[in-house]
Amino acid sequence: MGTHDDRRHGTPPPGWGQVPAYGPPPGPGVPPGYPYGPGPYRRPTNTLAVLSLVMAFVFAPAGLVLGIVARRQIRQTGEEGDGLALAGIVVGAVACALVVLLVVLWVVAVVALAGVSFAP
Repeated sequence: MGTHDDRRHGTPPPGWGQVPAYGPPPGPGVPPGYPYGPGPYRRPTNTLAVLSLVMAFVFAPAGLVLGIVARRQIRQTGEEGDGLALAGIVVGAVACALVVLLVVLWVVAVVALAGVSFAP
């Protein structure tokens, strides 16, 4: 038959060289693919900072207050999350300002229309 039938199973075709052997299984220590071990310790993120940003979109005054409290805590504890707390303060303050502006415009419109007579 041809050269295909003469070769044993698992033998590479001519010109391919030897099949590389696998090394021994890794021992205890750092698993392969992680040459430097675990990364450096990261400070935890302040929970109130995360809540302030979330609450700024749900209930703006709560987001504003939580952001202020979170920034005070972050200054004392050194936790991460100062940017989140600041974003909660800004979003909460802008949302509160828009609500106040809408209420003022609504009151002005009601007062202006109260003096208008719709009778013919």
